[in-house]
Amino acid sequence: MCRKEVQVKFPDGLHARPAGNFVREAAKFTSKINVEKEGKLANGKSIMAVLTLGVNCNDKITITAEGEDQEDAVEALSRLFA
Repeated sequence: MCRKEVQVKFPDGLHARPAGNFVREAAKFTSKINVEKEGKLANGKSIMAVLTLGVNCNDKITITAEGEDQEDAVEALSRLFA
């Protein structure tokens, strides 16, 4: 399993457009991808699940991936928040 904590810098948090971009990027990988915020876990390949986390600007989230391309997945997804 590979994991990385990132801070969300989008002014409106992880709302529909950036969440959609995240899910589209996550779908490119075969690994199981999750997003965690304050103990709440969401499937990183489901836009509804990601939106239910209620991620706001400056919140920290943890991206985890498990599978054959886990390192590449976590790196690519964390770059979306750079």
